[in-house]
Amino acid sequence: MTIEQVIIDITAHINNIPFRYSEIPAEELLQRPAPGKWSKKEILGHLIDSAINNLKRFVDVQSQPQPYTILRYMQDELVTINRYQDLPLDHMLLLWKTLNQQIVYVISAIPVEKFPYKVITPAGDHQTLEWLVIDYIEHMDHHWKQVFGE
Repeated sequence: MTIEQVIIDITAHINNIPFRYSEIPAEELLQRPAPGKWSKKEILGHLIDSAINNLKRFVDVQSQPQPYTILRYMQDELVTINRYQDLPLDHMLLLWKTLNQQIVYVISAIPVEKFPYKVITPAGDHQTLEWLVIDYIEHMDHHWKQVFGE
Protein backbone atom coordinates (compact mmCIF):
# COMPACT_ATOMS: atom_id res chain seq x y z
CA MET A 1 0.00 0.00 0.00
CA THR A 2 1.21 3.51 -0.77
CA ILE A 3 0.89 6.66 1.32
CA GLU A 4 -1.34 8.09 -1.41
CA GLN A 5 -3.67 5.10 -1.01
CA VAL A 6 -3.72 5.58 2.77
CA ILE A 7 -4.87 9.17 2.24
CA ILE A 8 -7.55 8.04 -0.24
CA ASP A 9 -8.78 5.32 2.12
CA ILE A 10 -8.93 7.53 5.22
CA THR A 11 -10.75 10.22 3.23
CA ALA A 12 -13.27 7.64 1.99
CA HIS A 13 -13.85 6.49 5.57
CA ILE A 14 -14.32 10.10 6.71
CA ASN A 15 -17.03 10.47 4.08
CA ASN A 16 -18.74 7.09 4.65
CA ILE A 17 -18.37 5.89 8.23
CA PRO A 18 -20.59 8.50 9.96
CA PHE A 19 -23.49 7.63 7.65
CA ARG A 20 -22.94 3.88 8.02
CA TYR A 21 -22.78 4.12 11.81
CA SER A 22 -25.96 6.18 11.93
CA GLU A 23 -27.78 3.30 10.20
CA ILE A 24 -26.90 0.79 12.95
CA PRO A 25 -29.78 0.30 15.41
CA ALA A 26 -29.05 1.61 18.92
CA GLU A 27 -29.38 -1.83 20.53
CA GLU A 28 -26.87 -3.29 18.09
CA LEU A 29 -24.42 -0.44 18.75
CA LEU A 30 -24.40 -1.20 22.48
CA GLN A 31 -24.34 -5.00 22.32
CA ARG A 32 -21.08 -6.62 23.41
CA PRO A 33 -20.50 -9.89 21.50
CA ALA A 34 -18.90 -11.57 24.55
CA PRO A 35 -17.67 -10.66 28.02
CA GLY A 36 -14.58 -8.48 27.75
CA LYS A 37 -15.28 -7.64 24.09
CA TRP A 38 -16.14 -4.17 22.83
CA SER A 39 -19.50 -3.13 21.42
CA LYS A 40 -19.62 -1.48 18.00
CA LYS A 41 -19.85 1.86 19.79
CA GLU A 42 -16.80 1.05 21.89
CA ILE A 43 -14.89 0.02 18.75
CA LEU A 44 -15.55 3.52 17.42
CA GLY A 45 -14.27 4.87 20.73
CA HIS A 46 -11.14 2.73 20.43
CA LEU A 47 -10.58 4.17 16.94
CA ILE A 48 -10.88 7.66 18.42
CA ASP A 49 -8.15 6.73 20.91
CA SER A 50 -6.10 5.26 18.07
CA ALA A 51 -6.46 8.50 16.09
CA ILE A 52 -5.40 10.60 19.10
CA ASN A 53 -2.34 8.46 19.75
CA ASN A 54 -1.31 8.08 16.11
CA LEU A 55 -1.74 11.76 15.28
CA LYS A 56 0.78 12.51 18.02
CA ARG A 57 3.07 9.75 16.78
CA PHE A 58 2.99 11.01 13.18
CA VAL A 59 4.04 14.45 14.40
CA ASP A 60 6.56 13.29 17.01
CA VAL A 61 8.40 10.89 14.70
CA GLN A 62 9.25 13.87 12.51
CA SER A 63 10.51 16.08 15.35
CA GLN A 64 12.04 13.73 17.94
CA PRO A 65 15.43 11.97 17.94
CA GLN A 66 15.63 8.78 15.92
CA PRO A 67 14.75 6.04 16.41
CA TYR A 68 11.43 7.12 17.88
CA THR A 69 10.08 4.69 20.47
CA ILE A 70 6.34 4.15 20.20
CA LEU A 71 4.78 3.86 23.63
CA ARG A 72 2.00 1.37 24.20
CA TYR A 73 -1.30 2.82 25.35
CA MET A 74 -3.83 1.08 27.57
CA GLN A 75 -6.60 0.40 25.06
CA ASP A 76 -9.17 -1.23 27.31
CA GLU A 77 -8.67 1.30 30.08
CA LEU A 78 -9.09 4.23 27.69
CA VAL A 79 -12.35 2.82 26.33
CA THR A 80 -13.64 2.49 29.90
CA ILE A 81 -12.35 5.83 31.19
CA ASN A 82 -13.71 7.73 28.19
CA ARG A 83 -17.13 6.08 28.72
CA TYR A 84 -17.67 5.57 25.01
CA GLN A 85 -20.60 3.21 25.65
CA ASP A 86 -22.46 6.14 27.26
CA LEU A 87 -21.49 9.06 24.98
CA PRO A 88 -23.78 10.45 22.27
CA LEU A 89 -23.00 8.77 18.94
CA ASP A 90 -23.04 12.08 17.03
CA HIS A 91 -20.36 13.48 19.37
CA MET A 92 -18.18 10.40 18.86
CA LEU A 93 -18.56 10.47 15.08
CA LEU A 94 -17.68 14.16 14.90
CA LEU A 95 -14.60 13.62 17.07
CA TRP A 96 -13.47 10.59 15.03
CA LYS A 97 -14.05 12.46 11.76
CA THR A 98 -12.22 15.62 12.86
CA LEU A 99 -9.21 13.72 14.18
CA ASN A 100 -8.92 11.78 10.94
CA GLN A 101 -9.21 14.93 8.85
CA GLN A 102 -6.23 16.28 10.79
CA ILE A 103 -4.37 12.99 10.26
CA VAL A 104 -4.92 13.33 6.51
CA TYR A 105 -3.54 16.89 6.62
CA VAL A 106 -0.47 15.76 8.60
CA ILE A 107 0.23 12.69 6.45
CA SER A 108 -0.21 14.74 3.26
CA ALA A 109 2.44 17.19 4.46
CA ILE A 110 5.11 14.67 5.51
CA PRO A 111 8.19 15.26 3.35
CA VAL A 112 9.11 12.14 1.39
CA GLU A 113 12.56 12.06 3.00
CA LYS A 114 10.96 11.56 6.44
CA PHE A 115 9.04 8.37 5.63
CA PRO A 116 12.17 6.22 6.21
CA TYR A 117 12.57 7.66 9.75
CA LYS A 118 12.99 4.80 12.20
CA VAL A 119 10.49 3.80 14.87
CA ILE A 120 10.58 1.06 17.49
CA THR A 121 7.22 -0.58 18.14
CA PRO A 122 5.99 -1.54 21.62
CA ALA A 123 6.90 -5.14 20.68
CA GLY A 124 10.48 -4.02 20.00
CA ASP A 125 10.31 -4.30 16.21
CA HIS A 126 12.22 -1.76 14.11
CA GLN A 127 9.99 -0.11 11.52
CA THR A 128 9.64 3.21 9.67
CA LEU A 129 7.28 6.17 9.70
CA GLU A 130 5.89 4.89 6.40
CA TRP A 131 5.10 1.54 8.03
CA LEU A 132 3.41 3.35 10.94
CA VAL A 133 1.14 5.32 8.59
CA ILE A 134 0.18 2.19 6.63
CA ASP A 135 -0.36 0.24 9.86
CA TYR A 136 -2.80 2.94 11.01
CA ILE A 137 -5.22 2.37 8.11
CA GLU A 138 -4.78 -1.42 8.26
CA HIS A 139 -5.68 -1.35 11.97
CA MET A 140 -8.70 0.85 11.22
CA ASP A 141 -9.87 -1.45 8.42
CA HIS A 142 -9.57 -4.47 10.72
CA HIS A 143 -12.01 -2.84 13.13
CA TRP A 144 -14.41 -1.72 10.38
CA LYS A 145 -14.64 -5.39 9.35
CA GLN A 146 -15.65 -6.20 12.93
CA VAL A 147 -18.33 -3.51 12.88
CA PHE A 148 -19.73 -3.97 9.39
CA GLY A 149 -18.92 -7.64 8.79
CA GLU A 150 -17.07 -7.11 5.54
